[in-house]
Amino acid sequence: MRGVSAILPGAEDTIAAMATPPGRSALAVVRMSGPRAHEIASRLLDPWRNAPGASYRARLTDPATGRVIERPVVTPYRAPRSYTGDDLVELSVHGGHVGPARALGALLGAGARLALPGEFTRRAVAAGKLDVLQAEAIGDLIDAESQAMHDAALAQLDGRLSRRVAELREAVLQVEAMIAYDIDFPEEDSGPIDPARVTEATTALVESLDRLLGTAAAGEVVRRGARVVLAGAPNVGKSSLFNALVGHERAIVTAIAGTTRDAIEAVVDLGAWPVRLMDTAGLRESADPIEQLGVAMTARALAAADVVLACGDSALSLGEAVAAAAARTAAPVVPVRTKGDLTPTSGDLVTKSSESSAERPIVVSALTGAGLAELRARLEEMVEGKAGDQWRDTPLLTRERHRAAIALARAEVAAFQDAWSDGDDAVPVVIAAVQLRAAATALESLIGAIDVEDVLDRVFRTFCVGK
Repeated sequence: MRGVSAILPGAEDTIAAMATPPGRSALAVVRMSGPRAHEIASRLLDPWRNAPGASYRARLTDPATGRVIERPVVTPYRAPRSYTGDDLVELSVHGGHVGPARALGALLGAGARLALPGEFTRRAVAAGKLDVLQAEAIGDLIDAESQAMHDAALAQLDGRLSRRVAELREAVLQVEAMIAYDIDFPEEDSGPIDPARVTEATTALVESLDRLLGTAAAGEVVRRGARVVLAGAPNVGKSSLFNALVGHERAIVTAIAGTTRDAIEAVVDLGAWPVRLMDTAGLRESADPIEQLGVAMTARALAAADVVLACGDSALSLGEAVAAAAARTAAPVVPVRTKGDLTPTSGDLVTKSSESSAERPIVVSALTGAGLAELRARLEEMVEGKAGDQWRDTPLLTRERHRAAIALARAEVAAFQDAWSDGDDAVPVVIAAVQLRAAATALESLIGAIDVEDVLDRVFRTFCVGK
């Protein structure tokens, strides 16, 4: 393995940064990594014990004055057995604003430089501690707003997606190795590989890529949450329902029509799926220019929705809400009869101008909580229908970069498959092989494993061509 300094500019620097956010807390962590990390620590810490992985308490001094400025718990790590692959020191200091800042300032004053965003993890990738997919998963863990995203990120950090991509890359390289004999020995009528084996292998590879590509919809929902938009006329209880589903007051609730002028969002865990709930301005004609802007924003939210909750506090307002929502979105529309504790609802039936002719509304009360469990169950069912349930046992494509790379690999393998099976009209195998190399490169871009020598290894290991 090459050293980090050979492939990462600036790797010869010793870097330091806060590893925890600033603010009032019991503890804060300051991290320093690089070739001088232990030397700098030995000058600032009393005592300094270079016993990797063993934590101890010490005094941290100011490099300019020699005064004690903190009493951290010190944990040293020795290269290459650290997160970054370099020598690394972590200082657990008292939380707050002043103590952590002074501790970081001491490290910088003694010769470290402030780390760039993500530089510790970038060094971990360069050192082979993580691949690119796992590095992305660390960012997703930090940004996770739901249990589903947290679980998906943990699985990706554990290497589930990396291993699947590596398996697919291995399959592409295996097909390359199969056709390498035809490329190297074109004068022979038939090589040691039956052409049918190549066809079978590429067919299986396309199917595997399709299965992985099929997880993109679930990955998108897990990563950002399904967009669920509350729509209806002003003052029918949308904001009260929004607050009840969120569990605390995010939207202003008053008896004045048109109070909500802007879209308000909150992420809610809904069983297996995260939901990005959006309360919107009431759908109505208005001369108020500010309210008109709110209504226009509602229309945009409806157009981008995954599910719409059409809200009304009477049969008339509910029917109007369903019709207005259905005219502005292609997403499923769920009728929700609000204020169920105040108004009679027996016999209500809402006709929907979409694929289903009629649907009985779900009756809810934000005040008593009646109907909320049924509504949550219905929402989970709708989101499950959109995203599927394969994510529990399958690595997910959670970013557009993932989807684009897999789609490109699939297109290149399919193009090779078509060229290989064209019979008399087939393009020369050496030209068709370019598409396999492009497919392998697309997969390699996901994990950062680019090594054309792998193909040669398979050729000489699999076939007796040393003549």
